[in-house]
Amino acid sequence: MKSTAQKLDKLINKFEILLCDVSKKQFKKKPEGKWSRKEELGHCIDSAQNNIRRFIVGQYEQEPTIVYKQDSWVSANNYRDFKIKELIKLWYMLNRQIVYILNNMPHGKEQATCRSESVHTIEWLAEDYVKHMQHHLHHILDLDPIPYP
Repeated sequence: MKSTAQKLDKLINKFEILLCDVSKKQFKKKPEGKWSRKEELGHCIDSAQNNIRRFIVGQYEQEPTIVYKQDSWVSANNYRDFKIKELIKLWYMLNRQIVYILNNMPHGKEQATCRSESVHTIEWLAEDYVKHMQHHLHHILDLDPIPYP
């Protein structure tokens, strides 16, 4: 878990700086039938919140089920009207919390299982979370695409 936490730590520090360079106009532009960049970053926030819950509850409950409807979360959070700097800060701080949780997880708990769309270990969920986040951040920042899943 420590290597996944270190990778996430490096990524969020790098991407926080890059996100701050995206213009308000770019963040707000909404392609037809898709999320705006603000909404996509909001989706990353929702993902962080749900994964925090998986990483914690999965340590003390046997195979909890934690799923969410991503479009409903983005809509209910109304990320379109969020201040961009606050959105970036929230994303960053939630990911700092994930780094902390992963770094402090008791040995052996990373093999506990949690059901999202299917059953996975916390270790797998953490690694997948980092890939998922990279995929979205590369899209938000117009970097080379990272396929996911």
